[in-house]
Amino acid sequence: MAPIPPAPPAGDDSHQQLLDQLDLTLMPRPFRNPHWKPSQRRNKNIKQIVGEASRKEASVLVTQNNSGSSTPHLQSSANATGSVTPLPGPAQVQTNISQAAQNLSTMVLERNLQASLSSGPIATYTNIESAPSLHPAHQKHYCDITGLPAPYTDPKSRLRYHNAEVFQVVRSLPQGVAEKYLEARGAHVVLK
Repeated sequence: MAPIPPAPPAGDDSHQQLLDQLDLTLMPRPFRNPHWKPSQRRNKNIKQIVGEASRKEASVLVTQNNSGSSTPHLQSSANATGSVTPLPGPAQVQTNISQAAQNLSTMVLERNLQASLSSGPIATYTNIESAPSLHPAHQKHYCDITGLPAPYTDPKSRLRYHNAEVFQVVRSLPQGVAEKYLEARGAHVVLK
């Protein structure tokens, strides 16, 4: 057996001072780094983003209308008189395709600009202001108790639930509590 060390005298506080010195709970621990500073970059809200996009589309439309690429090619005097028959070459086909693409993009931009100037936002593929679909097939149902996706509905209380465990909770709810859940979802019935 190992010998037992002698007990320290009653007036010796060196052991307690050592414990207090090594105690980590007494050390200050700041939540945030003292050298942290907030970012100087500002985030844009949706209204600013939409405004910049519409201004960008309008400037592209003005630029395309004033550029030389959208002006038709003039025929030479020899071609205009009919003395020379023009041969369709690959360069001529390429310019026609590029002109068609340019004209199509100009038409799309003009239509979007006219629609945006007329009466509020119009639902297009490039417009983020369009309203969400209200079609019942696109609406996901969520559990009234947990907030998880709810594939089931209790026929008795009309509450939506996620699984069998939540169903037991739904069935054990006191009188009137189910109505409160339906009221929170906006599906309660008010009789007059």
